[in-house]
Amino acid sequence: MEEAQIRQWYVVYTKPHREETAQFHLQRKGLDTFFPRLRLPYGRRNRRHIIPLFPNYIFAQLRVPDDYSVVRWSPGVNHLVGCDGTPTPLDGTVVEFLRQKSTPDGILPARVNLAVGAGVRIVSGPFEGLVGIIENPPDARGRVKVLMQLLSRQVRVEVPVDAVDGGWAVEAQIR
Repeated sequence: MEEAQIRQWYVVYTKPHREETAQFHLQRKGLDTFFPRLRLPYGRRNRRHIIPLFPNYIFAQLRVPDDYSVVRWSPGVNHLVGCDGTPTPLDGTVVEFLRQKSTPDGILPARVNLAVGAGVRIVSGPFEGLVGIIENPPDARGRVKVLMQLLSRQVRVEVPVDAVDGGWAVEAQIR
């Protein structure tokens, strides 16, 4: 079988916030796609947030050059990722690994990766740009206590966990 006839995984760069649109249209054209997302345990107003694992990127299994124009001119797609205008195939084990860790919808459950005593930066709210130290882990309401240096003294503030520049870790998925 010719190399061009084998379907391989490629990275598709989408227009901003159009990952789902691109995925929908590529699937309607008969292509296998994968759009990995994180389900964050804390969100504003006690709602769970689902955010892209790789914003503006999805994976599509296709034949190049046969499927190139179909993908390139699909709504929501910006371009295929590659070098010098040539799409570069992705190792299929990367997509398979992510699919094994996710639900059938491509959602990976996440947990907060904030440790007591770790230094963090506040990324939103009235304390934006300031640096502090995690004093207590996130509570059930999704708020974390941070010890900050303000006006030449240490002050404890309580901020939403999504206002802290911390990491998210993927939880082990039980299938």
